Amino acid sequence: MISSSSYQHILGGILIAVLLYSCAVVGPDYKRPDIKTPESYWADSLAKRDSMLNIGWWEIYKDPALDSLIKFALENNKDLLIATSRVEQAKAFVGYNNADYFPKLDIGAGAFKGNYGGGLFLFDNEREALVAQGQLSWEIGFWGEVRRATESAKAELLASEFARREIQISLISEVARAYFELQDYKMRYEISKRTYASRDSGHVIIKARFEKGIIPEIDVNQSQIQLSISKASVPVYDRQVTVVENRLNLLLGQNPNSIKLQGKFLDQEVNIIIPPGIPSEILDRRPDLLEAEARLHAQTAKIGVAQAQRLPSLSLTGLFGAVSPELSNFTNVTSGWNASAGIFSPLFYFGKNKRRVEIEKEKTAQALRQYEKAVINAFSEVEIALKNIETRQEELMARRDQLAAASNAEYLSFERYNKGVTSYLEVLENQRSSFDAALLHSQAQQEFLKSYILLYKALGGGWISENDAQSEATAP
Repeated sequence: MISSSSYQHILGGILIAVLLYSCAVVGPDYKRPDIKTPESYWADSLAKRDSMLNIGWWEIYKDPALDSLIKFALENNKDLLIATSRVEQAKAFVGYNNADYFPKLDIGAGAFKGNYGGGLFLFDNEREALVAQGQLSWEIGFWGEVRRATESAKAELLASEFARREIQISLISEVARAYFELQDYKMRYEISKRTYASRDSGHVIIKARFEKGIIPEIDVNQSQIQLSISKASVPVYDRQVTVVENRLNLLLGQNPNSIKLQGKFLDQEVNIIIPPGIPSEILDRRPDLLEAEARLHAQTAKIGVAQAQRLPSLSLTGLFGAVSPELSNFTNVTSGWNASAGIFSPLFYFGKNKRRVEIEKEKTAQALRQYEKAVINAFSEVEIALKNIETRQEELMARRDQLAAASNAEYLSFERYNKGVTSYLEVLENQRSSFDAALLHSQAQQEFLKSYILLYKALGGGWISENDAQSEATAP
């Protein structure tokens, strides 16, 4: 029987072990990298508070069909569902690592009957026994290996959450981009059909004039060329519509299906003023940067895990059980127990443990460079997106003027041709210019609408408007 003083010594030893276990942590503590950033974009800064996906930015297009598609995609996109599952997996891994903080309890039971056991013959008579036992074990690393492993797992969990957020942002962006591309290709398809129908009827008139000897055959040939050009454009854009529709259905997480559009594409406008002076701090909202930083944190903690594996660890074990000498009667029980402690330490592994630490340090250096690269790329994307909006708007206005002028020139040249003032070559040239101008105008409209999507994505979820900023300033 153990005396009370022995129990006190054992308990005191365990408490000391726990104290050391909770205090001693090897490896570097994570510190956020000090990276030089631009002070601001354009002018004075406006908003710094995080508001990821804060304003439903796609509502600026005032298109209910687009709203419905985005909401549907956020619920059904397969990549997003996979990312959500990865977050849950990362949560489970944190719990998996946390379990190493606590002792492990194993139990077992068995029955024995015969005259042979334990490697020895048991006299002449048979023996029987019931055995039940439990084992409590606790491996204590004084150097914070479990703490660093749990710290790394928590950082990985955070990274997985940011990765899911990045997929959300990319998904919203891609749905909106595909939606406007679909509108553009459907518009170009309609333009091609109208142009083909117009040129077909015009070609009939040209052939009739040739047959009456009014015009030369070359006019018929030139008319046929333009007719064939417009005719060939119809299947080209019909094909593009199918390709984009299928890409959009994949983003929506559904089988191929026709996508319903609303509103007049060419009349679509964006009535919003981007707040001047978007600060560089807003890039803290970009989930790809936050993910890269979280993975840097996770990798930094792994250095501590590797360093702890080079140092001694303490193992505490307790065994308790009961034995009954009769299978039919478990009331006659003999119990027993023991407790032990041991220290294990690696001694000589030909530099393997040291190299493990060096490997983790180099991985951490790589993670830091990846983060720095991501930051530089983010700054570049914001600058490009801002310039893209400015120039796309200018381009769209120019394309509108071009279309108006080309359409009028086509009309006037045909009138001049009918009156014998000019050759059919002038008509054909203006028809070609008008057709090209209509297609380019549709494309410019698509690119202009998509330019706001690029800015949204570059800013990590949107921007805070003046009303949003005032609301946040007055919030309790």
